[in-house]
Amino acid sequence: MDKTDQSLTGLALQKFKRNFWGVLSLGFIAVLLFISIFAYVLAPDKTRNANWGDLSIHSQSPGFTVTMLHFPSGPTTFSEYFTGRETTEQKIPILDYELKGDSLTYYEYTDEPSLAVSKTIPLSSFGKGAKAETFTDRYIKEQKFILGTDSQGRDLLSRLIIGSRVSIAIGFVAVFISLVVGIFFGAIAGYYGGKVDAFVMWLVNIIWSIPTLLLVIAITLALGKGFWQVFVAVGLTMWVEVARVVRGQVMSIKQMQFVTAARALGYRNSRIIFNHILPNSMAPVIVISAANFASAILVESGLSFLGLGAQPPIPSWGGMIKDHYNYIILGKPYLALAPGVAMLLLVLAFMMVGNALRDALDVKSE
Repeated sequence: MDKTDQSLTGLALQKFKRNFWGVLSLGFIAVLLFISIFAYVLAPDKTRNANWGDLSIHSQSPGFTVTMLHFPSGPTTFSEYFTGRETTEQKIPILDYELKGDSLTYYEYTDEPSLAVSKTIPLSSFGKGAKAETFTDRYIKEQKFILGTDSQGRDLLSRLIIGSRVSIAIGFVAVFISLVVGIFFGAIAGYYGGKVDAFVMWLVNIIWSIPTLLLVIAITLALGKGFWQVFVAVGLTMWVEVARVVRGQVMSIKQMQFVTAARALGYRNSRIIFNHILPNSMAPVIVISAANFASAILVESGLSFLGLGAQPPIPSWGGMIKDHYNYIILGKPYLALAPGVAMLLLVLAFMMVGNALRDALDVKSE
């Protein structure tokens, strides 16, 4: 088939496929999206928000392994595979243990073995099925912390995996809100012009004159600190860019002959805007949206660092950096660098996808 016979969408898709970094970045985002959806299936710590921790094993290095004494817990329901276990898992890090008849003596984990405290409990504490012959296989397990533990003794890898949900979710929700608000105001401003356009542009200029982080903080304080409040606040500050782009596109397209023909046929203004003009002005909006994904992630991280983002115990990459940035000079920089690198890779991936989309949708260059 000759190129002239192909649709603009087909040409754009072919150009995007030829962009190695764009395809690689899109694949990385897809993998991270899969990880965030099935976070509690993949994370070693299955408790809600990966909030199990023990101060005796805090700030341990990557690869740290410890013997765990597990107490029996109820079966995992289907919903808990996506939301995490409601009750905190009962387990105790130990140095050593000894079975004596129907009782268990264990030594709690400590960095100074000579100071280890011993406790003795009956085997019946583990349920009626607890027997000395099978006790070790059922209740004593080795646990390895691949990325080590944080300052509260929680599994850093699990916190990273579940924290990806916040960054991914705020990207989608904030961009969706910015698209809905920005396309609406941009479309009516560009199509109707006059006083409507003047009012919308006045509103856009007012919002644009306020620093983004300051405006988000103000909206967050008005709505309250929380998970969804941050999403709404970030989305309500990003619509101005979308509105300006859509306004310019609509002002250009409404002069074309097919719009004049639609008016002559008596179509309603709403139909002309949403059925004829907007579908032909989406290319730059798609590029802006990819960039806004990255911006939303950075803004949320900044808010979490300031304590205005997702509230504890919900893990977020910005909050993890806030909790551990002082460890950079205390010899354990990975506690802050791990979420920082994860955030860097995700933002870079969205920016690379945005650049690839910009080149692919510029079909006039073919």
